Order: sequence, then C-alpha cells, then structure tokens
Amino acid sequence: MRFQRAYYFGITAGGFALRPKSTWPRSEFLQGVWFHFSKDEPTALVQCEGGPCAVLAPVQAFILKSLLSETVGNNWREVDVDKCNELLVQAACDILTQASERNGGHYIVVHMNNDVRSLTSPNSVLTNGEEPLENPSTELIETSAKRQKLEHEHFHTQLRLLSLERVEDVEAFYFERIAILRETFGVLLLLYSVISTKGVEQIRSEMNDPTEPLIDGTYGYGSQSLINLMLTGRAVGHVWDHDQDVGGLKLRGIDCQSEVGFLALLEHLRYCEVGSFLKNPKHPVWVLGSETHLTVLFSLEKRLVSPETPSEVARRVFKSFDPDGNNFISAVLLQDVLRALELVSEAEYVEIMTRKLDAENLGIILLNAFMEEFFPEQKQSTPDTFTLFHYNGQPRSCPDGRVVYQEGNAVLLECDMKCVLESNPMLTCLQTKWPNIEVQWLSGVTPSLN
Repeated sequence: MRFQRAYYFGITAGGFALRPKSTWPRSEFLQGVWFHFSKDEPTALVQCEGGPCAVLAPVQAFILKSLLSETVGNNWREVDVDKCNELLVQAACDILTQASERNGGHYIVVHMNNDVRSLTSPNSVLTNGEEPLENPSTELIETSAKRQKLEHEHFHTQLRLLSLERVEDVEAFYFERIAILRETFGVLLLLYSVISTKGVEQIRSEMNDPTEPLIDGTYGYGSQSLINLMLTGRAVGHVWDHDQDVGGLKLRGIDCQSEVGFLALLEHLRYCEVGSFLKNPKHPVWVLGSETHLTVLFSLEKRLVSPETPSEVARRVFKSFDPDGNNFISAVLLQDVLRALELVSEAEYVEIMTRKLDAENLGIILLNAFMEEFFPEQKQSTPDTFTLFHYNGQPRSCPDGRVVYQEGNAVLLECDMKCVLESNPMLTCLQTKWPNIEVQWLSGVTPSLN
C-alpha cells in the first residue's frame, strides 16, 4: 500500500499547509511537528508557533477525556512523564479506533523505518507485516532515537505501514516506540496513520467535495472535514446533526453523539450550525473553533454531559425550529414541534394550544410559554455553577508565555437573554452552548481563542 500522492504539512499561521510533492519545502520547515508537553502543565501539549492545531487540539481533547475518565482527585494535574506518555498513546488509540470502526475494524500505523539495513536495498524484507510507502533510498542515512533532520524526500521514502488487527496491538506498538509520537514528525505520522486506517477512498466518499483538500493550500487551515475526522472518525464537512437536504443537495453532518465535543465561535454569526451531538458529547471536553485556531475547553463536572431530561430535549427541538435564536417560533410551526416531540399533534388540539399560547394573536409562540405549558415541573440537569478550564497550546497566547490550563468559575444566569460582546470571543463562543453563561477567570484575564 502506498499513498497516491505525497504531501507535507508545512508550519504556517494557524495550521497545516497541504501541497503536492513538487512544492515540498526544505526539511527545516518540518521540524517541530511532534507531540511534547508543557513544563508548566504536564498534560498540556505545546504548539509551536503557527503549528498544527487541527491535529493537536483533538489529541489534547482525547488526552483530557482519558485523564478525566479516571478517578479525579485534587492532584489530577500532577502527572509524571510515564503517565503523560500513557495518556498520549491512549488518545492516539482512541482517535485511530474511531477511524477503524468506520472502515472495517483494522488499523494501519504509519511509522519511520529505523532499520539501516533496509535502506541498502530496495528489496529488503520487512517484518511484522510492514510495507514500504515508497522504494527505500539507496543512500545510507544515519538513524538514532534523537530527532532526525531528514530531507523531505528521505522522510517520505522512510515511511512504513504496519497493519494490525487489535487496538491492544496498536497500544503496545506505540508504548514500545514512544519516540514515534514524541520525536520529530510525530504529528505527521499520527495523521498519516488516521488517514491510512480510515482509507483515502472512504474519506473522499464522506467529504462534500472529494477534490477539496483537508488543509487549505493558501492559508494552511485544517478543514472542518479534517477536524471532524480527528474528533469523530468521519470526514464529513458539517457539524450539524445527521444529514440535511439543502436545495436537493445532501450535506452530511455528525451521525451520533461524539466522545468529545466541538463549539464554534462563528455559529453566533450563523456561518455554521453545531448540532446537539457535538455540543453534548459523552465527556465534558470541547474543542473550540475560532476563525484561525483551535483550543480546548473542559470541566471536571460530569453533570454537564449527563443524559438530557425531557425538558432539555424539548428546548433543543424547539430551538431547532428557531434558527435565528429569538426564543420564539412562528405559530404555524407549533404542530411540527409537537410532532417532533411525539406529543399530541392533531389539528384541532394544535389550534386550541395556539390560541392559548398566542393569546394576543401575534403569530408567534414564546419558548418560555411553551415550556411552562408542556414541561412545567422539570428542571434542567445542568448545574447552575461549575468550574471550567481552558487550554491554548500556543505560548504566545498564554499569560507569561506559559502553557497552562486557565481556570474559571461559571454561572448560568436565570435570564434566557444573552448579551453578545464582540470584544469577548470566549464568552460569545460559550454562549452558543450556554446562552446565559457568565465566567470569572481566576487569572483576571479572559483566555484567548487565537
């Protein structure tokens, strides 16, 4: 097996750049693309200037998912090197498992060939089911466990594929060769592994436009398809729930509740619609998307992702008929809302309820009036106060240049109204999930999304 085309991910502002082999840069542009942790926060990955956040942020989210899934005590931030490596391997395996489950259940791990003997002959025998991506170079290259400053041509000629059937074998492989992730090119190797495990053709079939690159060649940003592939195992191009028909065109979205979530700053401008599957993941961890960067929000409060109560389902369904976020719908949509909630929706009953909920004959149904009528006693399962943490892997975006988790105390106000502050992108982004949220950050400075 080999890649149809060879690509590199050059470091640019905000993410990767994807270009064909003919435009590879000098090898130094590939240096620094590996997983390493902050000296100030043991489980926080550091992103080099303009580094690959489209892969780093999802990996960080899965690291936190694994960390928070364990019994969390007061010393959850005090983790040694071995534990950090374990969390990194677990995150890689979780991401690969999602890609594998969507493509038959096998795993393809891409790694670099460190056997000097295999470089001396194109016909060298590879063991353990390894298969070369390209014919090996006839030039001997000095190898070591240290970071290797390989020319880009040599980098791609030394890539190998290892086919494994069980995730336990993938985990053991990474544990024995942790340098694959922790040394130079680790991010690239994991990304190539996800693509190979998923399958190029399967990825293309899930994208809206199979000719669209996963990484923008001009600005270097990871596409939503790449982000979704890393978060959910599917390379779909949208973040709403299920598929939607737009003018006869079938646009694919998220098809089930995700392990970790996603929130988008641009949702408040109606540039996208993040569905419930991503807003309400299985674990209280969300990747946050700004215009140019990805960061991570998380909490130790598991009730933030507890199963929805009937009233919360009703609110979500009601709001799905209120795309502008006005907290009211047209009265003519009441029957559709009741039908979606599997409540009584016969025309005579709907007419009676319309007159009751729209007594002034304004032609609208208010959210509060609807909830008081149909779900008067049920309370939301989300706590009114909770602690949030925010991760930004770029040192230049962190106070004092230290990559640490920023802690904040959140409160959900009783009022349903929200005040959008363009000067506070963090709050604006969080309001796409919690419209009435306020957060006081302990540092006194609101964390940056960029």
